[in-house]
Formats: sequence, structure tokens, C-alpha cells
Amino acid sequence: MIAVLTIALAVILVITSVLLIVLILLHRGKGGGLSDLFGGGVSSSIGGSSVAERNLDRLTVGLGLVWAASVIAVGLLVRTGTQ
Repeated sequence: MIAVLTIALAVILVITSVLLIVLILLHRGKGGGLSDLFGGGVSSSIGGSSVAERNLDRLTVGLGLVWAASVIAVGLLVRTGTQ
């Protein structure tokens, strides 16, 4: 039972990790950085809706919390399963 739960949490961890990378790269850059490498400097003048930025921030924070909870849960399951 613990092995199945550990695998399920590991899958959730991988999915949330990839989604966090994508969401962080979608954020508008405040100045020269990685976002400018992907065209962030050009698209920032086209139209950055503050509502869209706030929703992106909320989604990123929420997904970060799910990621952190899954890291802690996997760590606890691995620790208790090996004893």
C-alpha cells in the first residue's frame, strides 16, 4: 500500500515540477534575465494584462504549495517505509 502511494505521489511531484517550470518561464521579466531569452522583452510591451499576471501568480503559488506538500509527503513515506 505504501509503495503505491509513494509512486502516486512521485508522479504528482514530476507533473507539478514540469508545470512549475513552464509557469515560471511564462512570467513577465522585470529586467534582463531568462525571460528575455525567450522573447519576454518583446512581448512585454505588446500587452500585459494585470489580471492575467495576477492569475498566473496565484496559479504558480498554488502549484508551488502542492509541489511542496508532495515533496514532504514522499519524504515521510520513504522514511517510514524503510524502518
